[in-house]
Amino acid sequence: MTFGSGEYTYKADMDWAKRPEGWTWGWTPGMACDSQGRIFVSSRCDHPLVLFDANGNFLDSWGEGILDTAAAHGIYIDPDDNVYCTEFNRHCIRKFNPDGALVLTIGTPGVPGAQDGDPFNIPTDLAVASTGELFISDGYGNTRVHKYAQDGERLLSWGEHGTGSGQFDLSHCVRIDRQDRVWVCDRENRRIQIFDTDGNYLTEWTDLLEPNQVCFDPNEDIVYITELAQQISIYTLDHELIAKWGGGGDTPGDGPGQFIGGPHAICIDAQGNLYVGEVFTDGRWHKYVRQS
Repeated sequence: MTFGSGEYTYKADMDWAKRPEGWTWGWTPGMACDSQGRIFVSSRCDHPLVLFDANGNFLDSWGEGILDTAAAHGIYIDPDDNVYCTEFNRHCIRKFNPDGALVLTIGTPGVPGAQDGDPFNIPTDLAVASTGELFISDGYGNTRVHKYAQDGERLLSWGEHGTGSGQFDLSHCVRIDRQDRVWVCDRENRRIQIFDTDGNYLTEWTDLLEPNQVCFDPNEDIVYITELAQQISIYTLDHELIAKWGGGGDTPGDGPGQFIGGPHAICIDAQGNLYVGEVFTDGRWHKYVRQS
C-alpha cells in the first residue's frame, strides 16, 4: 500500500527497526536523522535515546542516567551532528556531541522558571538557525519562544497566551527553514505561525489539525507536518498541499498509514524516507519509504 502523491509517494514499513530483545518502549515524541544516516528515537522508557541505521539495525543507546525516562519530548540534530534533547517535565535542554557525550545543559533540571514567562516551564522543542543561535519553544507552561546564543545565553523571548498574532495556546515545536524563518507549531490554536529570527510575526497557516512537529526537506522547498488528529501532511513552503494521509481524527487504526494514538515525531533521511513516532500509544514507529 502506498501513500502520498506524485513524486511524494511512499510505502509504509511498520517493522523497519530491529529492536533489542526484551526492551520495552513508551510514547515516542521525538525522532531525528543525522548526517551519518543514524536514526535517533526519543522515547519515554528506560532507554530514552536509541540509535538505528537506515536499515533498522540497532547501533547504540545514549542518555541512561542523564535523560529522565519519562521526560522525552523534542529532539533536534544540528549540521555538526550535535543532538539536542528537550526534557519537557524536567524543564531543560540537553546537548550531546556526535559521540554521545553530554556537553551542555540549558536550564536547571527539575526546576521551572522562577516567574511566569521565565525559561523554562515544560519546554517542548529546539532548533538551530544558520547563525548557530538556538530557538526553544517553551510551550506547556509558558507559551513562549526563547532565542539563545550558542553558549546558552538567553538573547530574546516572545509570546504569551492567546489567539492573536504572536500569541500561543501551546508553542509545541520550533523549526528553522532555509530562509531562517522561525516556524512555531501553535498546536491548540490549530495553526503554524512563522516569524523572523527577531521574533517579528510574518504569517501563519491555519488549515491544520493540531500540528505537532514539522521537518523540512534538505534538498527541496517542502515541509512535512505531523498533526495530532492522526494525519501527516506534505506542503510546499508556499503553502501548496501536495499530499496527506491518515484518518484526520475520525478513523484510528493499526494498519499501515493509520495511527492508534497520534503522529508526533517526524524526520527525513538523505534518501527522502520519512520516520514518524506516535504518542498516546507505546512503541509505535512508522517508516515511509519514498518510491520516486
